[in-house]
Amino acid sequence: MKNALSYFTLFSSTGTLLCCALPALLVTIGAGGVMASIYANVPGYITFAQNKNLLFLLVAVLLLINGLILWLNRNAPCPVDATKAEICMKSRKISRTIYFISLGIYCVGFFFSYLAAKLI
Repeated sequence: MKNALSYFTLFSSTGTLLCCALPALLVTIGAGGVMASIYANVPGYITFAQNKNLLFLLVAVLLLINGLILWLNRNAPCPVDATKAEICMKSRKISRTIYFISLGIYCVGFFFSYLAAKLI
C-alpha cells in the first residue's frame, strides 16, 4: 500500500512538472513552436494545464499523506527473519527516495507555475 502511494505520488508530481515547468522551459530556450505542437497534438493537455490549481492541490495533499505515512512508519518494526528484515529496510529506503524525488519535482513545478512569473 505505501509503495503504491509513493509511486502514485511520483507520477502525479511529474504531472505538475509536465504541466507547468515544461512550457516555461521550452519557451525560455526559444522552443515555443515545440510547445505549440505539444498543445495541438497531445490530447487533453490543454485541459490538464487549465486545471493546474486543482492539480497542484491534489498533489500537495498526496505528498502530505505520503510524508505522514512515511513519518509514522519510520520506526515500525520489521520482521525478525533476516531476509524479510532486509527487504523491509530496503523498501523503506526506496519509499523515502521516491518521496523526496516527488517532493523535488513538485517544488520545481510549483516554482515555474507560481513564482517564476512574479520574479520577472
